[in-house]
Formats: sequence, C-alpha cells, structure tokens
Amino acid sequence: MPLKSLPVVQRWDCHATGACCKEYRIELSEDEAARIAAQGWTKDELGGLEPVVRSTPFGKGLQLNHRPDGACVFLDPEGKCRIHARFGYETKPLPCRLFPFILIPAGKEWRVGMRFACPSVAANKGRSLPEHEDDLRRFAAQLVQREKLQPRDDGSLVPPPRQDNGESLDWPDTLRLVEGLLALIRKTNEPIERRWRKLLHVAASMKQAKLQNLRGKRLSELLDLLAVAADQEVPREPTQEPRPSWVARILFRQMAALFTRKDHGPYRGEGLRSPLARLSAAWRFAWGVGPIPRLHKRLPEATFEQAEQARGPLPPEAEEVLTRYYSIKIGSLQFCGATAFGLPFWRGLEFLGLTLPLLLWAARLYPPEVPRDRALGDALTVIDDHYGFNRVLATFRQQWSFSLLAGELSRLMAWYAR
Repeated sequence: MPLKSLPVVQRWDCHATGACCKEYRIELSEDEAARIAAQGWTKDELGGLEPVVRSTPFGKGLQLNHRPDGACVFLDPEGKCRIHARFGYETKPLPCRLFPFILIPAGKEWRVGMRFACPSVAANKGRSLPEHEDDLRRFAAQLVQREKLQPRDDGSLVPPPRQDNGESLDWPDTLRLVEGLLALIRKTNEPIERRWRKLLHVAASMKQAKLQNLRGKRLSELLDLLAVAADQEVPREPTQEPRPSWVARILFRQMAALFTRKDHGPYRGEGLRSPLARLSAAWRFAWGVGPIPRLHKRLPEATFEQAEQARGPLPPEAEEVLTRYYSIKIGSLQFCGATAFGLPFWRGLEFLGLTLPLLLWAARLYPPEVPRDRALGDALTVIDDHYGFNRVLATFRQQWSFSLLAGELSRLMAWYAR
C-alpha cells in the first residue's frame, strides 16, 4: 500500500537525546524476544539485569528490561544502543526503529503520524519525510507481519473508525471527512484557536446528522456548508466567548495533571515520589491556588495564578508549530480509532481538541522571556507524550470527566488564548 504524504512539511532525524530510550517501555513480539535471546547477551553486560522481562507479573506480554533509573538496559553510557552497535540497525525491535513515526492503515494507503514527544519532531529538525520513505515502506511491511494484519474484502487492513451515532462510513467517505477537517485547520489566515472552535462547531453538527443518504460528493458538500456556517456563527475574538465555568476549570486542571505528569525516567516529577506527595498534588490541582506541583521536570516551577494570566495572541512561529502538530494528527487519523483508545470519529476529534488549551496552559508556566514558540515546543513534548498512549486517559472515569468538559472546550480554548 502506498504512503500518503504528510499535509505539512515535517522534518526529523535522531539527535541522540536518549529520551525515548530512557522513558518508554518497548513491547516486544515473541519473534523479537527470541531474536534478542539468540544474540547471547549476559547479565554482566547489562548491569546484572535480564534483557527481556514480562510486561506485568502475571501477563504474557514481553518488553525490554529497564534499569532502576528508567533507562533501557541496552542504552550504553554514550547514549547509543548496544544492539545497534553490535548487530546492526535492522536487528533492533521494530518499535525502536519506527519511533517517532506512527504508521496507520487507512483504506488502501498508509497514513504517517508523528510523536511530538520526541524533541526533534517538535523542533522540526532533520530530513523531510520523503527522505524517510524507503524506511517507512519497509517498516509498514514489517508491521503487517508483526501484527498479523490480513487484507479485508475492500482491500483495507482495518475497518474505518466508527461514527458517534452508530452509523458506519466506508473508507473513502471517512477520508473525505478527514480532508474537510484538514482544510479547516490549515487556514492560516486566522488564529489556531479560532480554527479549532470552528472544528468543534462542525463536530457538534456532524454528531447529530443522519448520514444514510449522504455519501461521496454530497458528504463533502455537507461538510463545506457546515464550515461556512461555523465561520459565520463562531465568535471571531476569544474575548467574545464566555469564561469557562468553575466546574470546567476544576476538571480541566485534573486533565492538566494527567497530561503533565511523568512517573518514571529522568524527568520524573518531584511531586510523585511518595503516596503522600501524590495525594497533596491531586488536592492542589483541585484547589488551583499557589505553586503548581511539579509533576514533570521539563516544566518550570510556576503558580496556578501565573497559568491564568493572559499572554496575548500567539506569534507566527508558535502558530506554525501548532498548525503543523494538528495537521499531522488529523491527517494521519491519529485522533480516532485504534490509535486513540478506540474513540469514535467526532469524539476523538474533540479529545484531540482538549490538547490545545492544555498546551496553551503549559506554555504559560514558562517565564515571559522564553519565546512563545519554544515554550510551546517544550510543552508539546510533555503533552503529546500522553496523547494516545496513556491508558489512564481511556478509562471510564477519565472519559466520563471529559464528557462533562467537552461542552466547554471552546470556552477553554478561548480563555487560554487570551
């Protein structure tokens, strides 16, 4: 299946920050685990640790082992991979080679997503995507084998994401919706926060629409009409939106705590080191006054009051960072279906929208002398680390909290864009 080009120019190369090898758990297939076992690693070479362990004490899953500091046992003192150094790049587990790319089968093509948790992705540093295409095609073929994917009757590898009202669309019509959303998010003649408020307006209408007789061109025409209506009905200035309610602000701070915490690795937050510290942090996020518990060492020390202070419109450089981020998330379908906790199409879009006020909130924690685009880039590495990967966010409790918050997303976006 062909690769679909990214809707924006995105660059990346590994700059050996070691963040991925120090922070992530690498799940292995049985074949990958057997290949590592056959390489003959000894405990003495790996600091007295086994190379592969069970993902959970009683589970069947396997993962690369980690040292007490969170680093992979194969990470050497120079920040290089021991497997790569001794046996070559192709012998590393597929998840290690694929990071920070995400390959998502959509109809009869592969869509390419990116993890902005990698600092080099957020900073747009390295070669452009076309220069990675040979590797990505190879990864796609290996991913099919690893996940044992089989072609369906229509030639696709997976079914399209479900619609929120229970209706189903085929892949061509699902991708028509995606292209319509991309057209809205890429209109750079207005701020990203208003583009997002318009997307939410369209999503609210589409969640209620009956699509039985709307297919093909007619579906695209409906989306175009809703986009025109959104442009007329969504307030142009964020100050024209009402302030979020106190309940929404409490729920939002709880989400901010989840999206900004780091439980392991070198950036583990100081506010997570004991049960008492975690309880204190939860209470302070609910109260929302005074110093913000430092749940992630990448984020600077700040107060809740500082996070509520208006910073004015984003500069063009910061707008570019966010346009690039959301264009890739939407264009790759990383916001719904299997890559987003199985969320239906429009609810998944709304959940992606939650990251905008979270990013704007986190960027306000940086002092004014830090350029806004740099602050947003750093915030992206923190927030995107959780998006689509923190399974706590998929639990009933958190999704129920989000359902209470979803109705005020536009207000939250406007509030933190002031």
